[in-house]
Amino acid sequence: MEAANRGALEAGAPSIGFNIELPQQQAANHFTSPGLSFTFHYFAIRKMHLAIRAAALIAFPGGFGTFDELFEILTLIQTGKSRRVPVGCIDRAIWQRAANIGFLSDAGLLAPGEPELVRFADTAEDAWNLIESEICSN
Repeated sequence: MEAANRGALEAGAPSIGFNIELPQQQAANHFTSPGLSFTFHYFAIRKMHLAIRAAALIAFPGGFGTFDELFEILTLIQTGKSRRVPVGCIDRAIWQRAANIGFLSDAGLLAPGEPELVRFADTAEDAWNLIESEICSN
């Protein structure tokens, strides 16, 4: 989230931060706009607030929390519980090994069209083009 907050701040836009209370407490990053940093106790509530407001989801390589948020958004889109937003995973080489969508599809675990819910990008420009093309086509 820090990269998105920093980008917004550098562009002169307001930057909202959604932090989570953890045993190894982390502080909200300093790129969020004053008064727009929110701390949640439960991951599910944080994810809900992220999901209902998102115009797109761009996931960078991360741990279990990143997988949780990525697959939650995909599940909400897949089941029609959320509107379709562009979903991009940055660093194709990592994501295609960590979450092998092609394998899941080949194994018959995804319905036709579902593999296309996830797009891959290797650069910020690729990610922006993905967002722009999907938003403009809808």
